[in-house]
Amino acid sequence: MFDDVEISQAIVEEYYKKIQDRLRNDVVVVGAGPAGMTAAFYLAAAGIKTTIIERKLSTGGGIWGGGMGMNEVVLHEEALPVLQDAEVRTDRKRGNLYLVDAVELASALCLKALRAGAVILNLMTMEDLCVQDGRVTGVVVNRTGISGVYHVDPLVLAAKAVIDTTGHEAAAVEHLLRRDLLPEFSRGKPPFEGPMDAPAGERFVVEHTGEVYPGLWVSGMSVCAVFGGPRMGPIFGGMLLSGKKAAEQICAALKHPAVK
Repeated sequence: MFDDVEISQAIVEEYYKKIQDRLRNDVVVVGAGPAGMTAAFYLAAAGIKTTIIERKLSTGGGIWGGGMGMNEVVLHEEALPVLQDAEVRTDRKRGNLYLVDAVELASALCLKALRAGAVILNLMTMEDLCVQDGRVTGVVVNRTGISGVYHVDPLVLAAKAVIDTTGHEAAAVEHLLRRDLLPEFSRGKPPFEGPMDAPAGERFVVEHTGEVYPGLWVSGMSVCAVFGGPRMGPIFGGMLLSGKKAAEQICAALKHPAVK
């Protein structure tokens, strides 16, 4: 038999064991959308200690709703290797596009990241970045229900690298911009996203994925928000390939072999 206190005790003990282990990380991914979970999956599979923080209750970002609430997403052929690694079914094709069930894709990416060894801390908001000696060294976090509501101090998750996959907000980059720490944007905000152009946006997001400040990478829709790339709507190949590219770059930066 068991009682109510035993249930609560089990949850509290295991959660704080988990978060205590994640106070120091190799990589912290900010945002559990398609690019973030893909990056985390490849990083964790390579043996890199990776933690994802997600301000919402659920992971997946914009995947779940597909286009205008219709839970189907499309991907182009270049993204097939990532889908295969995530064990997502790719048996439906229309022209040059592959159709994937949005719920399956979101669930598969989350499960793959977790089983590779990544830890997801949901309902956790990034309030700021840690910067020491001209390098990002971690993220400042608080509970989503507390941040911006109560005057409660946050905690810090240290990291050798941080990936901004917060989408249209580019929230991590924004913390550097408002402190004039990104010289290329010293005269103001970046251009943010251009009008919808899916083919161009898919290319842009992959080409411009990279380190924008020592220790801080941008991936996924954050790339378009920072560098002014086109938005691309409910096509997700570029998001997945951008996440994989960020993981490969960080593996190289940390002098760690990437997953095969």
